[in-house]
Amino acid sequence: MKKVICALIFCGLTLSLFAQDASVEKSTFGIQTGLLGIWIHNEARLSNRVALRSELGYDAGVFGNTVYDQYGFIMVPAITLEPRWYYNINKRKNKSKRIDGNSGNFISLKSTYHPDLLVITSEKNLEFITDISIIPTWGIRRNIGSHFNFETGIGIGYVHYFNKENVVSLTEQSDVLVNLHARIGYRF
Repeated sequence: MKKVICALIFCGLTLSLFAQDASVEKSTFGIQTGLLGIWIHNEARLSNRVALRSELGYDAGVFGNTVYDQYGFIMVPAITLEPRWYYNINKRKNKSKRIDGNSGNFISLKSTYHPDLLVITSEKNLEFITDISIIPTWGIRRNIGSHFNFETGIGIGYVHYFNKENVVSLTEQSDVLVNLHARIGYRF
């Protein structure tokens, strides 16, 4: 009887050691770039599957206006807070796939503020209108080697423009915005 009890206790301890849940990293810091910008970011763990991503960088874009005959390039500072739920991290670990650097699929709520500070543009006398956006996003992040990663995502959300008193706007105060990003990055 003692042998049976000892064997059960041993098996129970062994199973409990292997039954640990996978978790996002406590903190990860890196830099990413894409066709339309450059960003530095930090992800801090909130729970086993949720991380809060804070990001600071420049979003870039091209613009054209046939009314004023203006075409050009613009880079605008972007401040982003984004809680991310990595929903398949346990599944990836069980299949012996990499989860370091928070590699996995995620659903997030991306909130970005674009202030009218330090705007870089190819056109002189261009007025940029400050905005804030909230976009539910689905995305993936995969590692390339030990420090490089690839990330892509898509989402549709809401943007609100803060018009200045002296700027005439051809659009409404708020609109629908699409987030489509593909980035390659380096994790420190």
